[in-house]
Amino acid sequence: MTDLQCLGKNAKQAAASIARLSENTINKTLMTAAKFLRENAKFLIEENTADIDAARSKGMTDAFIDRLTLNEKVIDGMAVGLEQVAGLKSPVGKVLYNHENDEQGISVVKKAVPFGVVGIIYESRPNVTADAFALCFKTSNAVILKGGSDSLRSNVAIVNVLKKALGECGVDKNAISIIEDTSRETTAEFMRLNKYVDLLIPRGGASLIKAAVENSTIPIIETGTGNCHVYVDKSADLNMAAEVIFNAKTQRYSVCNACESLVVHSAVLEKALPLIAARLKEKEVEIRADERAYRVLKDYPFISTAAEEDFYTEYGGAIISVKTVDSEDEAIAHVNEHSTHHSESIITADNEAAEKFLNAIDSSSVYLNASTRFTDGFVFGLGAEIGISTQKLHARGPMGLDALVTSKYYVIGNGSVRK
Repeated sequence: MTDLQCLGKNAKQAAASIARLSENTINKTLMTAAKFLRENAKFLIEENTADIDAARSKGMTDAFIDRLTLNEKVIDGMAVGLEQVAGLKSPVGKVLYNHENDEQGISVVKKAVPFGVVGIIYESRPNVTADAFALCFKTSNAVILKGGSDSLRSNVAIVNVLKKALGECGVDKNAISIIEDTSRETTAEFMRLNKYVDLLIPRGGASLIKAAVENSTIPIIETGTGNCHVYVDKSADLNMAAEVIFNAKTQRYSVCNACESLVVHSAVLEKALPLIAARLKEKEVEIRADERAYRVLKDYPFISTAAEEDFYTEYGGAIISVKTVDSEDEAIAHVNEHSTHHSESIITADNEAAEKFLNAIDSSSVYLNASTRFTDGFVFGLGAEIGISTQKLHARGPMGLDALVTSKYYVIGNGSVRK
């Protein structure tokens, strides 16, 4: 048996013991884990600093460093996430359906139950380690984590702190485990560990998602990349549009719900673009524009012409593409073609146009007169999130507790035989 198989076996056994814990015990353990994270903040930051130094020596971008960084604020946010999850009601045991079959003499009840062992592959966000643990543990699942090599010391440090909290509360420490071998071969083996892992959630860039979809023998939930759009309709309040786009693009470049693509109706192009560009200029955002938008913005200092691939690109930095359209139908078609089906927004004062856009756009979250930056488990009232699903089966959009349970039928009889 390989080391990875041993890890899986231990997690499977832990899942069985977690399933027997009361929700009160689970909540107390989460609160203890939050306390331990805060108390060990100095240690976590020291380990994270080593990861950051290594990343800088490799010439990683500022956006990458931003995703990687742990500080007291981030660590407190991780702890708050655990506390918020502890305050939520677990969906485990929730009755989803019931039926009395008097003719056959049986009662049928469908309940929410844990998956068992959840595997999560993610890249350079150490805070995912705590979020994933919180949501999986609250739903009585064990979790096996596979982070990226760039955040290995940070992830291992967080897992060790969480394991101490589990031990403090008398809970099997294998409720959380981490794969420390970051090789592609081990990642591929993990994707085939279906004997022990019941659900796999890849979180990261397009290449990671593609590899999981193509190679995993474990059922997966795709968490998508974010080529998010904001469409400025012909009836839009243009000052509002400029503010929303500035927030959606620049509040934080590295997140998957940042706006990467701007679509503007030609009727307001000459008025809208200078207002929007004036705000984006404050952060030196590069605009990659189609021909008509380029003519309007030719004097903008950070302007270039867009290639077709720009409209498909999640930049993760201070770049935005601009597409001009002549109708709302054209805008919808453009978004649906180029989107990663994550989050899209329309800025409009026309209720009919708004309804049409919101209903026709094929993405997990759609917005009216609001920034795409709101697509987040905390904001949606789900507590910490396990990821944002862009697929349509089982879970879609920000995934909280309900996404981490499956169902089981309980059939109760009294010596009943089928007639």
